[in-house]
Amino acid sequence: EMPANPRMFDHEIWQVLAYLRTLAASTPNDPPKGNAENGQRIFRANCASCHRVNGTGGRLGPDLSRVGVARTRDMMVRQIRGATEDFRPGYEPVTLTATDGQAIHGVKKNEDNFSVQIMDTRERIQGYEKDKMKTVANDTKSAMPTYGPDRLKQSDLDDLVRYLQTPRGFHPGVQR
Repeated sequence: EMPANPRMFDHEIWQVLAYLRTLAASTPNDPPKGNAENGQRIFRANCASCHRVNGTGGRLGPDLSRVGVARTRDMMVRQIRGATEDFRPGYEPVTLTATDGQAIHGVKKNEDNFSVQIMDTRERIQGYEKDKMKTVANDTKSAMPTYGPDRLKQSDLDDLVRYLQTPRGFHPGVQR
C-alpha cells in the first residue's frame, strides 16, 4: 500500500521497515475471549450499516477487515464503548449548514481553502463550496453510537471483539 520511493537506498528501506514493525500491535497476553460466530451476528446487527468487514457492510466508517491485527483488544473495547474520540483521516465528522439553515452531516473526505467533500449519511460523496455554506464545522463527537453496558452486554462485547480479531483482510481477487 505504500508508494514506491526511488530515492531511497536499500539500507534506508530496511530501516523504515524495521521502524514500521515497531508500530505493530503487540500480541495479546490474554487468551481470546468470546464466540466469533455470535460476534459476526452482533456486527451485522449493530455495525455493518457503517463499517465493512471483508467487503461487506457500509462505507461511512472505517473498514474493519484488519482491525484485529492492527489494534489491541483493549483499544477495540475502548472504541466500541465510546471512551475515545480520535478520528482517522477521511472519517472526521463534519456538519455543514446551508444558507437556508439545513444541516448536512457526514464524514470529511477532502478539504481545501475553497471547498469540502464529504460522504453524507446516505454514503453519497458530495462536494460543497465553502463560501456558499453558512458554516462548515468540524464535529468533536463521533457519529458512532456509544455501546455502553446498557446497550451491549459484556459477553456480546467479547463476542464482537473476537469476531473482529478473526478476519485478516479483504482481497478483491479471492472468490468467497
